[in-house]
Amino acid sequence: MFPSLRSLDVSRCLALLAVVFLAGCTIAKPRTDDPLEHYNRKVYKFNDTLDKAAIRPVAVAYRKVTNPPVRRSFSDFFTNIRMPITVANDLLQARPKQALQNSGRFLLNLTLGLGGFFDPASQIGLPLEESDFGITLARWGVPDGDFMMVPFVGPSTVRDVWRLPVDSYFFDPLSLYAANRHDNGLQYLPQAMYLVTLRSRGIDAESFLQSAYDPYVFLRDAYRQQRLYQLYDGNPPSALIQQMQGLDDKNFDPDELLDQQHKWENKHPDQAATKQ
Repeated sequence: MFPSLRSLDVSRCLALLAVVFLAGCTIAKPRTDDPLEHYNRKVYKFNDTLDKAAIRPVAVAYRKVTNPPVRRSFSDFFTNIRMPITVANDLLQARPKQALQNSGRFLLNLTLGLGGFFDPASQIGLPLEESDFGITLARWGVPDGDFMMVPFVGPSTVRDVWRLPVDSYFFDPLSLYAANRHDNGLQYLPQAMYLVTLRSRGIDAESFLQSAYDPYVFLRDAYRQQRLYQLYDGNPPSALIQQMQGLDDKNFDPDELLDQQHKWENKHPDQAATKQ
């Protein structure tokens, strides 16, 4: 059961962080290609309720008892210890240069970075690149399929959801450690710490999601944009961005979207005021 719990809201946190970087982009209308929307909204509500009840309070407490340097060290550690996922998928994508570079980053931080708690690789100019089996499938031409909200996990697509079992079973050191040890439940402690660390990183970006007139739509579109940026190493073709955002639709009116946002704020003045 715990592997599912470990994944709770991991993708949601990543999408929340992506919102920060995408917030300055041209305003875009919500996408309409969401045939699973009725189901997705129920799962979104379930995940959100569970997050507020169980995961977020722990993440908030973690932030209260730690300072930014400590949180950054733990974040660097988990980022580095999971780098074999990226290296393995680089190889599956037939990208030996990236695999070699990310292997070097992993080994440098593991040694000079004292187990990964520090990040000397970034200081010498080795960029952080992350990949997974969903990106691997995309690079080999598998379409993303319908957007879907996964219980206990968060946003995904029919294609991306395969990264959960494949990466966890074959490449994730945290999952492999838990699967091969039996310490009366203590083998899951690193996974739990990873979840709390990742969730705490998403708290700073929550206001972007909560201030949207439709948080589900905002999260859905932010996730798909974040995956597109990841697939193209941060530089997707502008035509694809415009197509995804609906900006190639001559009937799109940004003023109408802003009006929808203002109407939401008028109906929810308390929530809107807290996000100012």
